[in-house]
Amino acid sequence: MSESTTLLEFPCPFPVKIMGEAKDGFADAMLEVVLRHAPDFDAASMEMRASRAGKYVSLTCTITATSQAQLDDLYREISAHPMVAMAL
Repeated sequence: MSESTTLLEFPCPFPVKIMGEAKDGFADAMLEVVLRHAPDFDAASMEMRASRAGKYVSLTCTITATSQAQLDDLYREISAHPMVAMAL
């Protein structure tokens, strides 16, 4: 998707939802990836929810998106991470 075909107007708040197994280091690893692409992200604003059975956890990081390329790169790196089950 090119800059001209996106429906978003940048900069804008953009929630990134990341799901993975509830393992030690998951949130820290995801925070590291998010900060690499959105250095101004406030780590204290990360929302974390455990699944009903507690096996999985979802993280929501609302970043200030500055471009479609930034989002594409962020999703590419998150999706390729071995601890991630899904990213939305």
